[in-house]
Amino acid sequence: MHRRCHARAGARRASVVSVARAYIGTSGWNYPSWREHLYGNMPVKRWLEVASRTFDAIEINGSFYGQIEPATYERWKRETPDGFRFALKGHRFVTHYKRLRDCTESVVRLRDQASALGEKLAAVVWQLPSTFTVDLARLDDFLRTLEVWPHVHHAIEWRHRSWFVPEVAARMREARVAVCMADAPAFPMWREVTSDCVYVRLHGHTRMYASSYSLPHLRRWAADTRQWLREGRDVHIYFDNDDHAVDNALTLRREVMKTTGQRQRAPISG
Repeated sequence: MHRRCHARAGARRASVVSVARAYIGTSGWNYPSWREHLYGNMPVKRWLEVASRTFDAIEINGSFYGQIEPATYERWKRETPDGFRFALKGHRFVTHYKRLRDCTESVVRLRDQASALGEKLAAVVWQLPSTFTVDLARLDDFLRTLEVWPHVHHAIEWRHRSWFVPEVAARMREARVAVCMADAPAFPMWREVTSDCVYVRLHGHTRMYASSYSLPHLRRWAADTRQWLREGRDVHIYFDNDDHAVDNALTLRREVMKTTGQRQRAPISG
């Protein structure tokens, strides 16, 4: 069970207290190269079924590029087991074209489309372009907009260092919106905790979307994850390093489980 954030217009968000959980998975699941180490001869239409029984959660990438029909979200909900969770990437129209301004209609549209996922939708991440510099007025406007979508966690991935300031952290903490900690060689990472949800995206430490994380590196993330869990925060970690994502996600999950005891999923075969 994951905790859900609740909000009402003009009021600070509050959360329902429950057991904190770590959700460790990958950014997407439709990778042909994963046949070698995950899917084998499984038909493409069963790839989500396999991935959802291997990982705790998966980040949906397609929602960033286009509109996904509610029927598709509903099918994905049916194909995944109880306890599995999805994270959703917010549409680029909001982040890259509107740049957080006057985007209530677009946020509501995505909310309504994704509502077919029901309780399996745990978080939404909004990825900003690396050229977008700090604008507190736009941030205030966007945080108010997110109040129309209260029953999920929200995270913002800032890719320009100008956002890494106390004024931004304070606003996000007040709204209980998470800073997405994004590790990549192309932009800086802000290790700031502003919510009862910690959201991490690992794009590849030395080569964007391509490099594998070493065991010592993964163990450091595991130690951080255990600390956040002890603080009562849900933790979402998604690997976006393509061919290495499956192995890195499973390794990190094993490292976290060593002390938390969270049960590992058993992949299906067929």
